[in-house]
Amino acid sequence: MTMFDADRFGAVVIGASAGGVEALGQLLPVLPKSFALPVLIVVHVRQGQPSLLPGLFASRCQLAVEEPFDKDLVVRSTVYFAPPGYHMLVEAEGGAAPTIALSIDPPVRFSRPSVDVLFESAAHAYGERLLGIVLSGANDDGARGARAIRDAGGTCWAQDPETATAPAMPLAAIAQDAVHEVLTLDEMAMRLSQRIDRQP
Repeated sequence: MTMFDADRFGAVVIGASAGGVEALGQLLPVLPKSFALPVLIVVHVRQGQPSLLPGLFASRCQLAVEEPFDKDLVVRSTVYFAPPGYHMLVEAEGGAAPTIALSIDPPVRFSRPSVDVLFESAAHAYGERLLGIVLSGANDDGARGARAIRDAGGTCWAQDPETATAPAMPLAAIAQDAVHEVLTLDEMAMRLSQRIDRQP
């Protein structure tokens, strides 16, 4: 298995829907405090209700876990969950430090927040220094964004559809020829944690 070269990347973006919370429960807790990259996540959640995800994962993760505000700086070693009812984007114009933008533009692929919106904006901001991960989900949100990451020179992983509670989302990304590797959650977790654990 190819080792994850964290030095290549500036950020990780993750998209998930049905079954995604369980998948994240296998990935996020393995990231040690030394994990230097920001992790930006869209999970499809019901609008009009507060998200329980930051609180759920804050108690299980060694990294800081936040629900960001508009114009927050993207900080290393921090996990960001998109707030319910808002698209979460990454902005980095003119060489400025990346910031988070929250938008109430119309839903994309019936979703707000949308995985595609996060992935496409992050691809523009980070280019080849972006890792995108498509996890379990019941629709095709994320496929177009994953293709944008690949076209910008970034890297995309998809959860093995045979291991996903809802395989439609990773299958759609694979069908777009957007995915460099199809991995189980255990393989993703091992690759991320082994590479980081070797850092001083």
